[in-house]
Amino acid sequence: MTKQSIFGRISQLVRANINALIDQAEDPQLMLDQMVRDYTNSIADAEAAIAETIGNLRLLEDDHREDVEAAREWGEKAVAASRKGDELRAAGDAAGADKFDNLAKVALSRQISSENEARAAEPQISAQTDVVDKLKAGLNGMKEKLVQLQNKRSELVARAKTAQAQKQVHDAVKSIDILDPTSEIGRFEDKIRREEAVVRGQAELAASSLDAQFNELDDLGELTEVDARLAALKAGGSQGAIGG
Repeated sequence: MTKQSIFGRISQLVRANINALIDQAEDPQLMLDQMVRDYTNSIADAEAAIAETIGNLRLLEDDHREDVEAAREWGEKAVAASRKGDELRAAGDAAGADKFDNLAKVALSRQISSENEARAAEPQISAQTDVVDKLKAGLNGMKEKLVQLQNKRSELVARAKTAQAQKQVHDAVKSIDILDPTSEIGRFEDKIRREEAVVRGQAELAASSLDAQFNELDDLGELTEVDARLAALKAGGSQGAIGG
């Protein structure tokens, strides 16, 4: 993965408006699950690419330190060779002095070469350091977005469960609402009322039959008294029996 593609992926994900995406989704939870997976995979890819970029930067820094150290060592060797040449020349050994002066020149040439290499690497190290800093910041932004996604998903799941629980409670309350004629208890109450009405009707019917029986007894009593008076008349005591 190139640095440009890393930057593009990080910029796209960090700029993502989670709430707007949720509003557009038919199933926000499924969308968030997919986004969590995408972010997690993208973060893993970015971490691998950034680690490689950091590794290359560290190699550049190591080479730079080696060039700086080499320049310092060659400078010390140039100084040592120059001093030795001065000592030999003071002692009258011109050939020996020239030899060490030439060694000093070689050391100075190597020093200059190392310094040039170190100097040439510094802009590249600076630019690479800036890239790494931006990649790290972008990666941290991605991780923060991932936390937001995970929190938003957890919030939605909790809200969905709460809504489902509230619906179950509402349905349960509705099923036992005695004022609801379509509820189970309402239907059961109607059945009981109809049975009670039948019992009342049977009771009224039974009462009517009992009254009729008593009425028959009253009629029977009247007939018995008529027969008694008729017998008394036939016995010759009509007026007395009636008056008595």
